[in-house]
Amino acid sequence: MPVVLDADRIGRSLTRIAHEILERNRGVDDLALVGIRTRGVPIARRLAKAIEDINGHAVPTGALDITLYRDDLMRTAVGAQPIIRKTEIAFSIDDKRILLVDDVLYTGRTIRAALDALIEFGRPRMIQLVVLVDRGHRELPIKADYVGKNLPTSRAQSVQVHLTEIDGRDEVEIQE
Repeated sequence: MPVVLDADRIGRSLTRIAHEILERNRGVDDLALVGIRTRGVPIARRLAKAIEDINGHAVPTGALDITLYRDDLMRTAVGAQPIIRKTEIAFSIDDKRILLVDDVLYTGRTIRAALDALIEFGRPRMIQLVVLVDRGHRELPIKADYVGKNLPTSRAQSVQVHLTEIDGRDEVEIQE
């Protein structure tokens, strides 16, 4: 299982993305980050810290559970007993520029579900997508605005993201 991003490269990628976010949005006014559970949440928190370190302003950060919005909910073994986690968005998303954050962009179906879930909380002015890894193979017309690493893969491969907050280590690896 080759490691394609180690802890240092993940950190540098997130710092670069934080700079890109600030440049494209001209600061942090009306900006908020929402991480998709599970690994999108710590990535969103790291980005919020990086943004604050760069410009000195805190950015509201939330967590979004998309379990009930998935289009494969009843197709999987988990479907009969889905594990529902908590959505934590302690701020209004109305008229905000929301940065939706996930670890891997693959078919686009997770992002579609996240968009459906997020819209139930209000009407943001804009939603931008941030992913650590874009591995291609889209099934829906979804494209990330900010990407840590484009990683061409075959459909037979799997991209595994490990984060210290959840897995005890930072790395991205490809599994055959």
